[in-house]
Amino acid sequence: MECPINPAELQKLKVFIDLCQTTPQLLNLPQLNFLKSFIESLGGKVPGGQPDLADMMGGQKATSGGASGAASEEPQTKPSTATAPESDSESDLELDNEGCVEPDTEPDQPMGVAEKEPTEEEFDQANDLRSQAAAAYSEQKYDEAVKLFAEAIQLNPKSALYYAKRGQSYLKLQKPNACIRDCNRALEINPDSATAYKFRGRANRLLGRWEDAAKDLRQACKLDFDEEADEWLKEVTPNAKKIEQHKQKQERRRQEREFRERQERVRLAQEANRKAAEEGAGAGAGGAPNAGGGMPFGDDSAEDLMNAFRDPEMTAAMSDIFSNPANISKYQNNPKIMSVLMKLYSKGLGGGIPGFPGFNGGAGGFPNFGGSDGGAGASAGA
Repeated sequence: MECPINPAELQKLKVFIDLCQTTPQLLNLPQLNFLKSFIESLGGKVPGGQPDLADMMGGQKATSGGASGAASEEPQTKPSTATAPESDSESDLELDNEGCVEPDTEPDQPMGVAEKEPTEEEFDQANDLRSQAAAAYSEQKYDEAVKLFAEAIQLNPKSALYYAKRGQSYLKLQKPNACIRDCNRALEINPDSATAYKFRGRANRLLGRWEDAAKDLRQACKLDFDEEADEWLKEVTPNAKKIEQHKQKQERRRQEREFRERQERVRLAQEANRKAAEEGAGAGAGGAPNAGGGMPFGDDSAEDLMNAFRDPEMTAAMSDIFSNPANISKYQNNPKIMSVLMKLYSKGLGGGIPGFPGFNGGAGGFPNFGGSDGGAGASAGA
C-alpha cells in the first residue's frame, strides 16, 4: 500500500522533523500546539522554553550563503578539523599522581560463607580474634593482623567491621585492590558503614581513581565525620575536580559537535527539498509545446488532447494515474506526460489527481484510452 501523501510533501515533512530534532522548542509555538499535544499523548515530552528564531535564521543563512559547491562544503570541513583533536585530547588534564601505587594482583582473599549463622561460642571467639588483630595492627604487624581478621571472618562472616578492618590492614601492605574487595563486602552487609567508605576511598586514591576516592570519602564524612577521612578528602578533591571539569568540557564539545552535525543535516535536507521543488517545477513547465516528444499544443483545442491520447505511452501512463492518483509521482520527470497533465489541468479536467483539481475520475472523449464503462474506450466508440 502506497503512502497517500505526495512525495514532495513527505520531503517537506522530513525537513520539518529534522528541524524539530535540532530545536525541539519549536513545538512550543502556539501554531504547533496541535503537534505538541499529539506527541505528549503518545508519552513523549517536549522541552520547555521558546526557540531562538533569530539564531536559527542566522545559522541557516551562514550555511547556505555560498553559491558554489566548494562554498557549500566549507561548513562540513571546518568543524571536523577544529573539534576532532579537542574531543580526544588529554593534554589539558594535568593530575598530581604522587603517592599512587601499582595495583596488587594477588588472588582474592577468603571471604567466609555469607550464609553462615555463627553460634554464640563462635561469636565470642571471633571477637577475641578481632582484639588480637587490633593489637597486631597497632604493633605494625599488618600481615598477622590480616591473618587474624581472616580467622575471625570465618567464624562470623556477618560482621561488616571485620571486613573493613582487614581492608585497613591491606592498605598498610600497599594492597588497595584487596582492601576494596573487603570494603565492598562490608558495604553489602552494612550499606551505612562509614569505616568501609573511608578505607575504600583511601584505596581508590592509591590507585589514582580520584573521582571514586572523593565520592567514597565524602560519603564517609557524611555518615560519621572523621578528621582523617576529611584530610584524605581534601587531598583528592583537586584532582577529582579537574577530571570532572574535563569531562564536562568533553561533553560540551560533543554536544556542540552533534548540534553542528544536526544543523548540517537540516541544511542538506533543505537543499535537497529545494532542488526537488525546482526539478518538479521544471518538469511541469517542461511540458511546454513540443517538449520531450513533440506534443503539438499550438492551441488549447480538444483535438490536440485527442492526438496526445493516441500515443500508446501516454495512454498507459494516464491509465496508471487514473487508476491510482498517487502514481503521478512516477512521471514527475517525464515532460511529455506532465505536459498533458498540465493541459488537463488548464481545461479543468485534472481533479482527483494530487495538485490537479477538477478532474472527475474519467477520461471520456479521449480515444484509445481503454478502461472503465463510460471511459475513453466508450467515448472512442461512440
